[in-house]
Order: sequence, then structure tokens, then C-alpha cells
Amino acid sequence: MSETQAVRRRWLPSQWPADAAGRKNMALLIQLRWIAIAGQLVTILIVQFLMGVRLPLAPMLLVAAVAVLVNAASFAALRPRTDITRAELSVSLLFDVLLLTAQLYLSGGATNPFVSLYLLQVALGVLLLDRASAWGITAVSALCAGLLALDYRPLDLSDRLAGRLFDLHIIGTWICFTMIAVLLVLFITRINRNLQAREAYLASMRQHAAEEEHIVRMGLLASGAAHELGTPLAQLAVVLGDWRRMPEITEHPALVEEVGEMQSAVLRCKAIVTGILLSSGEARGEAPAVTNVRDFIEGIAAEWRRANPGMPLRCDFGPHDYPRIIADPVIRQAVGNLLDNAREAGATYIDLLVGRDSASLNIAVRDNGSGFSQAMLEDFGKPYRSSKGKEGHGLGLFLVVNVVRKLGGSVSASNGADGGALILLRLPLDTVALEEESDSEDDG
Repeated sequence: MSETQAVRRRWLPSQWPADAAGRKNMALLIQLRWIAIAGQLVTILIVQFLMGVRLPLAPMLLVAAVAVLVNAASFAALRPRTDITRAELSVSLLFDVLLLTAQLYLSGGATNPFVSLYLLQVALGVLLLDRASAWGITAVSALCAGLLALDYRPLDLSDRLAGRLFDLHIIGTWICFTMIAVLLVLFITRINRNLQAREAYLASMRQHAAEEEHIVRMGLLASGAAHELGTPLAQLAVVLGDWRRMPEITEHPALVEEVGEMQSAVLRCKAIVTGILLSSGEARGEAPAVTNVRDFIEGIAAEWRRANPGMPLRCDFGPHDYPRIIADPVIRQAVGNLLDNAREAGATYIDLLVGRDSASLNIAVRDNGSGFSQAMLEDFGKPYRSSKGKEGHGLGLFLVVNVVRKLGGSVSASNGADGGALILLRLPLDTVALEEESDSEDDG
């Protein structure tokens, strides 16, 4: 893979995980159908051989066999799927209604106490389907129950049971009620959990969308300000260069020193403006800088030390083999932002720790400052949450979290056992690193 391809791959939009609630609910329906098939077979055997009721075994077992084949096929089709539509859930529930109707038709129709099992299908339809589909399941169930009252195969009772039909109906009704109650508790509880997980997922997506919109607005504002500041800064640089050559200035060493400090300040401002433009994506046309992890991190530390003289900053690299990486300005700014936050939190020393595992490059900033409150840890990465108590603060960590998330990584925060804070950036190697095969291609 070339370096250009690696850079292009890093900035492709990440894919959100699919909403799996439909798939989980279909899996529950498949489990429920297995239970229904097993219950039908046990009931058929008990009624036929223990109670002495003569049933049409061949047709009823054929219906159960069809249900087994359909359920096995549904399970096989479900395994590679990541989501199931409501239309597919509707078809599955409709099949269960027709399956129940076939078995009831062969075993007494509406006189069979298990006709109440239609209510279970209606309850599942209300939970899983949209309003129109739920009413459809209700209408089909009511129609099937009504037809079973008009046409069905009567039960062939033995002489011993012929006078006890009402007692059998009461016992069957109780068994059916108990079965429905147990299945409703077991399955509807799990379905509700799946639906709640989906709602939480959607709420998270809405929160991410709001944050993305916020970032876009900030990026546009920062980019516009950077462009506006570029011209006056360039003019100031020219004017200061002219001043430094004027005899009125060169004859006074103090003025020369002050002009030099002003030039340094202007250069610093221009560097900040360039960084803003890089972060907003307007300088992506430049050739990507490729370096190793140690040089990249030590370069960040050296630049930060020059801007913050007197603040101890130590770099510690774990005993690992590090790959070559793309020296992305947004990562540089994210790490610099964390270092600035540590200094502003009252730290007297800062450690910049670097390590890696098989999947990610890990960069941690540890300090001995004031640390995070519990509320800050709970709201970590949200905008305008700050322990500094100043208006406008809290955006730094918000931007760091979202920059790293855009790269496919994650950010976590904690307090050290001896005080201070620890913020860990986990950057996926398949995003920030060049693949090893590029080295062999270059060597070839």
C-alpha cells in the first residue's frame, strides 16, 4: 500500500455498527418457534397415547415437520445478517399464526383451549411491528379464530372421555393461560431489552450528530478566522522586517530586541493559523509526512517545551517495535492540547507515555495536577465541561475526543492513585501506521 493510499484510507468516513435490534428479535422468534414445535409434539404424544384421544397424527406431524424446516432455514439465513426489517418480522409472525391455525384445525378448532395462543402472536406483533403491521397480525388472527369456529376437524374422544369434555377444556385453558403468561414474561422482557438497546443506540447517534454539527461550525469559524488573520499577519511580518533594517531601530539594541520578540510572536501566530487550516482540512494537498513514532512524539515534546519553558515534560517509550506512521497535524494538536490542559490544571510535571499493542498505538498524558472530579469523568469529552470554572473552557478535551474518534480510536480519562490525571489515547494502527508491506515494496 502506498503512502498516498494510506492517507486516503484514514480519512474515509467510518461505518457505524448496524442496529441489531431486529436481528435479535428475529432470533427470539426463532427460539419461540422451537419451543412451540416442541410443545406441539409433546402435547400430541400425551393426548394420543396417554389420554386416548385419537388425533390425525400424519397431518399434524407433517405441519410440525414443515415448521422445523422453515425454522432451520430461518436460523441459517439469520446468521450472516446484521439487521432484520420489520417486514421480515411481520412475515415470520404471520407464518406462526398460520402454523397455529393448521394445528388447531386438526385438533378441534375453536373448541381447543389452545386457541388463546393467538393472543401471544398479537402481543408480539404490537411490540415488534409498526401500527399497520400489528393491526394486520390482529386481523389475520381474528379471522383465523373465526374460521375455526365454523370449520374444523372435531376431536375423536374415547367413551371414557366423552362425558368429561368440559373438564378437559378447563384444564387445557389453565395450561394455555400458564404457558402464555410464562412466555410473555420470558420473551417480552428480552424484546424490551433489545428495543431499549436500539433506543440507546439511536440516542447515541443523535448525540454524535449534534457533536459533529458543532465541530463543523467551529471548524468553519476557525477556518474563516485563520484566513482573515493571514493577511494582517503577513503585513506585520513585512513591516517588522523593514523596521529591523531601519537606522532608527538598529542604533538602539533594546528596540532591536523588542522587534525580534515581536517577529517571534508573529511567527508563532502564523504557525497557529497554519495549524488551524491543517486541522480544518484545507492543507491536505501537501505531501504527507512519514516518520517513526519516537521522532514524532519527541518533536511534539520539543515544540511544547519551547512554548512552555520551565515546565518539566518527560517522554517515556515502552520497549516495543514501533511502525512508521503518518505524522498527522491533528494528532500533534490533540497531544499538545492535552499537555496544555495538564499545565493549566496546576501540574508541576507532566509525563508523556507511549506504548503499543497488537491493534493500537497508545499515547498517555499523566500529570500531578488537580485531576478530574467525578462529574467531569462522567461527562468526559462533552463540550463546555471544564474543571477550570471559566467560560469557554472544556472545548479542548471535546475536540481531542472527537478527533481521535474520527480516526477510529478512543480516549479514556482517569485519576491517578497519587493524584493528578491520566488521559489515554488509543489510535488504531491500521489508521495511523503504514503497513509493513509498503516497506517490502519499496525495497523491491
